[in-house]
Amino acid sequence: MMSEGGYQHLRADRVLATLEKLHARILARFPDGGLSQVCAALIETARHSAADAAALAKPHYAWRAGLLALVAAGVAAQIAAFRFLRLDIGAVTAPELLQGLEAAVNLLILFGGAIWFLLNLEERIKRRRALDALHRLRSLAHVIDMHQLTKDPTMLLAGASTPASPQRTMTEFELTRYLDYCSEMLALIGKLAALYAEGMRDAVVIEAVNDLENLTTGLGRKIWQKITIIGALAEKRGN
Repeated sequence: MMSEGGYQHLRADRVLATLEKLHARILARFPDGGLSQVCAALIETARHSAADAAALAKPHYAWRAGLLALVAAGVAAQIAAFRFLRLDIGAVTAPELLQGLEAAVNLLILFGGAIWFLLNLEERIKRRRALDALHRLRSLAHVIDMHQLTKDPTMLLAGASTPASPQRTMTEFELTRYLDYCSEMLALIGKLAALYAEGMRDAVVIEAVNDLENLTTGLGRKIWQKITIIGALAEKRGN
């Protein structure tokens, strides 16, 4: 998943290829299960995220050119205003001159504020797009967690079921594979989120990416606890 010429950057195409292979594995093992549909939805989201993250990492040259033209026009207007004020300085009284200077300073402050707003507008638009994409990934992580939620290792124990228990037909091996697939999807969601952190230097986006990675890591840890329990039960039966 690293860049050509060094192990320094994630490659979106490698993440997508890994997801597609995972989807094929799920289909081969659980062709009629809902997990394959979740993985297919994740692939579609991953394609959008890869293209979106690449687009957000690139500067918007047309926007910046327009902004520079606006700044240049504003500076020219300020210079023209000060020249006009200087030409009329001998024809005005002191109170009128003070009033004119105050108006010019207020105009300069307003112009500076407008320029500052426009300079940060591109960053805020990109931030909103990135946060929306990260929210979609977070939702998919919770959907995956719901699929593994009822996969209880105690189902392998004789007499563990009750009349109210859901019907469980998975073998020990199938249950382990199912949980492992869920864990892999969660890990890949974290990698998709990291694509946004690599292409942007926005502190809010980076924090949101870190939060999502912490979420997927925590959910994956719960899954591996179940896998560990399954292994312990198998070892106990072997003894």
